[in-house]
Amino acid sequence: MNKTLITLSGPTASGKTSIAIRIAKALGTEIFSCDSRQFYEEMSIGTAVPTAAERKEVPHHFIQHKSILTPYSVGQFESDAIGSLSDYFKQNDIAILVGGSGLYMHAVVHGIDQFPAVSEEIRSSLGKRLETNGLEDLQKELQTLDPEHFENMDIKNPSRVLRALGVCLAAGKPYSSFLNQKKPPRHFEVYPLSVEIPRALLYDRINDRVDQMINAGLLLEAERLYPIRELNALQTVGYKEIFDFFDENIDLDQAISQIKQNTRHYAKRQMTWIRRKETDAQKISYDCTDEELMAVLPK
Repeated sequence: MNKTLITLSGPTASGKTSIAIRIAKALGTEIFSCDSRQFYEEMSIGTAVPTAAERKEVPHHFIQHKSILTPYSVGQFESDAIGSLSDYFKQNDIAILVGGSGLYMHAVVHGIDQFPAVSEEIRSSLGKRLETNGLEDLQKELQTLDPEHFENMDIKNPSRVLRALGVCLAAGKPYSSFLNQKKPPRHFEVYPLSVEIPRALLYDRINDRVDQMINAGLLLEAERLYPIRELNALQTVGYKEIFDFFDENIDLDQAISQIKQNTRHYAKRQMTWIRRKETDAQKISYDCTDEELMAVLPK
């Protein structure tokens, strides 16, 4: 039998974890996570990691396996995930890759382009410019240095703008010149699935999840992380807003409201990514029955 990687994508709070567990139990396989914030052992509540009970039902890989103090890039994850899957496929025929980080899933399925290293000096300088002059200043320079990439990227995403501009400055070449490199072959077939859920219901679930996180102790978790809040991994919805509350820039009600709003915006971006990048994915409903789920699984 050909080795098969089932990929399961969907926006945050759409029910990916529970569906992945149902698939894994039905097929007798294990789950490999590609959620870039669930990698870190210090971030539990704010990243909605699978519970201990869920992980006991089905083995999960790449969940809280790293410390937030250790930098971990998408390239490192790609290498680790491919190595882990290669070992797993020696004894098994099917694995499941699940998560809301589209770039990390794409890296495992297709590979990633290799970019030159960006020095800490350049990153620090751009970060200060972002803080002092705002995003528009960086957008204008990126448009000048790489108009092609500027036209095709999410220019409202500060991380993406900083990354692309940093590469331009470090290499002295456009970021786009490093795209679409030849990738190494994958020794497995990919069987893509994506979870569909009505947007109004998704937004209600997001709001409920944020309330549950607050009740579960998100403030205490964020308080422990506050001294290292400048780390890239903590530039994340759910933590940034609480840090603003700690800094007395907003009150708690505003922080909670902003977490809900920013999470909804994040979910919208996830759905856009899936719509553009995963055109061949089979759609499954968030509330599919076991019979409906089995009907779309590889035979």
